[in-house]
Amino acid sequence: MDWRNWRHVVKLDPARPLDPAVIARLPATGTDALVLGGSDGIRRGAVFGLLGTARETGLPVAIEVSSVEAVVPGADWYLIPMVLNTTDPRWLVGAHQEAFANLHRIAPGIPVPWDRVVTVAYVVCNPAATVARVAAARPPEGPGAVAAWATVAERLLRADIVYIEYSGRLGDPAWVEAAAGALRRARLFYGGGLSTAEQAAVMAARAHTVVVGNALYRPDGLECIRATVRGARQVRPGEGGEPFAAGSRLP
Repeated sequence: MDWRNWRHVVKLDPARPLDPAVIARLPATGTDALVLGGSDGIRRGAVFGLLGTARETGLPVAIEVSSVEAVVPGADWYLIPMVLNTTDPRWLVGAHQEAFANLHRIAPGIPVPWDRVVTVAYVVCNPAATVARVAAARPPEGPGAVAAWATVAERLLRADIVYIEYSGRLGDPAWVEAAAGALRRARLFYGGGLSTAEQAAVMAARAHTVVVGNALYRPDGLECIRATVRGARQVRPGEGGEPFAAGSRLP
């Protein structure tokens, strides 16, 4: 399935152990795809191992290239993150330039699969999240600032995806809706704090795609995934970047 049609995604962290038997059961939850990625502690061997397990599910698999350690062949898509609200330019473009300058050492003999590269513009909204610390992100002041960042991502940077990131806690739907209202072409992803059908429905009414990660690592993780899939499919995905009506239902 093309990433533009994903409605629900499960994010797997290569730095966090997870029983392969749990991953094998993810297709039965109804999720659309798996994304391998994390904010820190990424090691190439762990990425290779997790990629092999993920591919056995038959689901589309994307790798979020948050470090050079994540550059491994075999994924369907490669998501290249840029943190828009960072205070350190390295996390916007600097690390990317360094990677391409050293590509001959990072991935010797492996050409860049440009047709499978997707740019992801992050707006980090939870100051307590690991990604906020690692990327030196300064959270937006409110919905208006989020909308402005979304506009920068789409109109100036031509990003494929705008990602509203609350990693570690549930976000403010008004902030997600502000981003949706600013977009006309880019796809809007939301991630952070989702573990129930109701939470997923609220965010999926405002974003094209919801991403669930931490909930999978709970004892009831698979049930959380099933619940969030149900919630995401209860509401109609927005088209054309318009704000999504929370009460609209799929036919």
